Amino acid sequence: MTTITRWSPLHDMTTLHNRLSALLQDFATPSTESDAPSTASFTPPVDIYEDAQKLVLKLEIPGVREENLDIRLENQTLTVRGERKFEKEEKEENFHRIERRFGTFVRSFTLPTTVDTEKVQASFDAGVLSIEVTKRAEAQPKQIKVSIGKQLEGKSAA
Repeated sequence: MTTITRWSPLHDMTTLHNRLSALLQDFATPSTESDAPSTASFTPPVDIYEDAQKLVLKLEIPGVREENLDIRLENQTLTVRGERKFEKEEKEENFHRIERRFGTFVRSFTLPTTVDTEKVQASFDAGVLSIEVTKRAEAQPKQIKVSIGKQLEGKSAA
């Protein structure tokens, strides 16, 4: 049985952009060999979705402790700062490979005006930070019932 796969050129461009950004950031971050694991910054991936009641952001930040997180909302801009520290239990020269990224990160998101900035909740579970921003009541979609065969008051049939 064959499967049809939808090809999206924008998805490929986004993936390429993210990879190039990460590569260029490695070259732009000055570091010495001895402190490279602790000073290299990283950009955690994020998923953003919304439904009728809320806007949800989920950031993958495994290894980041709650006390190393700073979440602020100011003028419709949500900013998440954090730091993942390199464990100094092992000597760096004993490592064969260090692929995980350590250091600080900052992600900022401009929120739509339809959200209620007073109703924000954050939770952290299994390395995923979830931030929920509730929409204002007037911004939520309203269901309008359609009456069949009835005329509106004050209107006559033409």
